[in-house]
Amino acid sequence: MTQTSNVAYQVMWNRLISVVEEQAQALVRTAFSTSVREAGDLSAGVYDPQGRMLAQAVTGTPGHVNAMADAVAHFIRRIGRQNMFEGDVYITNDPWEGTGHLHDITMVTPSFKGGQLVGFFAGTAHVVDIGGRGFGADGQSVYEEGLYIPIMKFAARGEVDETLIRIIRGNVREPDQLVGDIHALATCNEIGHRRLIDMMEEFQLENLDGIAAFILDNSRRATLERINALPRKEASGEMTVDGFDMPITLKVNVKVEEDRILTDFTGTSGIDKKGINCPLVYTKAYACYALKIAIAPEIPNNAASLAPFEVTAPENTIVNAPHPAPVALRHIVGHFVPDAVFDAFDKIVPGLVPAEGAGCLCNFQLSLRPRTDAPAPADARRAEVLTFNSGGSGARPEHDGLNATAFPSGVMTMPIEATEHAGPVIIWRKELRPDSGGAGAQRGGLGQYMEVGAMEGYEFDLQAMFDRGDHPARGRRGGGDGAPTTIAREDDSPMRVKGKQFVPHGGRVKMAFPGGAGYGQPEDRDAAFVRRDLARGYISEEVARDIYGLSADDIAAVRNAVAKGEEV
Repeated sequence: MTQTSNVAYQVMWNRLISVVEEQAQALVRTAFSTSVREAGDLSAGVYDPQGRMLAQAVTGTPGHVNAMADAVAHFIRRIGRQNMFEGDVYITNDPWEGTGHLHDITMVTPSFKGGQLVGFFAGTAHVVDIGGRGFGADGQSVYEEGLYIPIMKFAARGEVDETLIRIIRGNVREPDQLVGDIHALATCNEIGHRRLIDMMEEFQLENLDGIAAFILDNSRRATLERINALPRKEASGEMTVDGFDMPITLKVNVKVEEDRILTDFTGTSGIDKKGINCPLVYTKAYACYALKIAIAPEIPNNAASLAPFEVTAPENTIVNAPHPAPVALRHIVGHFVPDAVFDAFDKIVPGLVPAEGAGCLCNFQLSLRPRTDAPAPADARRAEVLTFNSGGSGARPEHDGLNATAFPSGVMTMPIEATEHAGPVIIWRKELRPDSGGAGAQRGGLGQYMEVGAMEGYEFDLQAMFDRGDHPARGRRGGGDGAPTTIAREDDSPMRVKGKQFVPHGGRVKMAFPGGAGYGQPEDRDAAFVRRDLARGYISEEVARDIYGLSADDIAAVRNAVAKGEEV
């Protein structure tokens, strides 16, 4: 291969990335659900005819995109190549052949050029409602958790299956919203297909064989170079989190070998009776993500760069839950997988990975209905409102953790205005939580406070999807722990961190989301950073004095500067 062709292929590779990013942005702009429009809980990618992921959109979550990397092969197997035609669109929300739970719709579109199959486009979106018990951990099997759509044709040769649409509409609480999201997914794939064909015509390509080989060969080679530069070691890690009714423990062994890293979850807690179980496909997605960002963050994500990371877990553990285990909140366990992997990897390559963070998203969903304790307004209606929120991320070896930022999922916190627009909800408070980040040479990211209620005339069920109530984020290398999650009614009576809980008319729920842990000894923190944190309200005077050792004179100087509006 000549240098000129290498340059041309690099241009095509960059073009493919821009194609799938446009695909993802089309989904963001046309989706109905706030989880997609505002939080970016989605993925988009392009695949070769064998179902190997060539490029993913920057917009999206690693759980979706890495799980979707395996999903396209299932579509090919289930549909059959001989049954694939121009104008087809395929659909599923199968947790074990998609992205881990029923609330994710994955759609795949074959891409044809000149009558020949040249590749596939796939997109995934988290939908607000899929029927059943609703989004929460209360179900005791997947059958209770919502409508199951097997891998099938949503459209055949351009004709949408209207029977499927009627079945979907008849089984969900928000039919217009869900069907709108499905059409948005189909459309974003179509946009990706059009841009791909434009690119192929511009570069006079009849197929993607050449560019696919270039992408996969270079990605594989670069990843193996990083792996083979690591010490040939193995180490174990573990962490305990709240679970539903009882704590769960994740145990993992990471072993670096030539050309691969083996990650094994033997010893992890068994299946839970509630819906926090995680299919292996989602566990693999986040285990691969953790190792990839640790050793090869700048290498593009595709089938070849993921392949050297091999992940196993015994069946019937909470990280490899088979059908029909309840899996609605599989993200809670899945989002803790990176911290468990980091606990092991830090013993192999010290000083590289961050301290623990909030881990799972701080999501909650409100099922609102007209009040039943007294006459409700005539125009009161039922509504489902899902909001995504975040605690703090863990401090890194050279940097503080990020405040109210989702790691590892990367989804965005929803604006108050978008949440309140989605239904009769009032967000009374949303602000950073001082002193919630663990102390350290590098401070953990702050969590946040939220207080939520309903508009006049409504009552609601709150589906709590939190963790870190009893097991806050642990510091690394002498860093302090982050603050735990708390949730309570307006009268300060405690509520559970998980599960559906009734809130009567006029009631409110007060939440404090967890902080990330610190990295390194607090006494090693630069005093200038301590003064800055105090001025910004990230830490209290007590923490500045008692934990970081800031002098009374320095504290007084910061207090006076803030009062005068001066820089510290």
